[in-house]
Amino acid sequence: MVPDVCVLVVRTGEIEVPLPRYQTAGSSGMDLHAALAAPVTLAPLARLKVPTGIAISLPPQFEGQVRPRSGLAARSGLTVLNAPGTVDSDYRGELQVLLVNLGSEPATVSPMERIAQLVIAPVARAELLLRVELDVTARGEGGYGSTG
Repeated sequence: MVPDVCVLVVRTGEIEVPLPRYQTAGSSGMDLHAALAAPVTLAPLARLKVPTGIAISLPPQFEGQVRPRSGLAARSGLTVLNAPGTVDSDYRGELQVLLVNLGSEPATVSPMERIAQLVIAPVARAELLLRVELDVTARGEGGYGSTG
């Protein structure tokens, strides 16, 4: 399959992790691995910044979205706390994943474990235009729960 965009990647730190890759032809995200030397256990509600061992260079008008892995969340309660985490196109540091244990039992993150997924997405830059009022719609100001 021909890629839609090329992203430069470098390894960081002492731990050499597999490069992120799509697990299937239809995958939206590439799996990020834990660049850990030893397992780390998180108590319920504990959080931890987990290094991934890589830094990336996104082209302008693209972002990286760090999202939870559903299987990890279902099995252990581990998920990405600030989901989705945003990787801006001008960020060049190591990608880290802020995990939280939302389960009722301690959960362990193992070295090289797939801990999150990285989705590369286009970003539109907006100009905000101040007005006195907005156009009228059928929904209007209906907020949470207003559509059923």
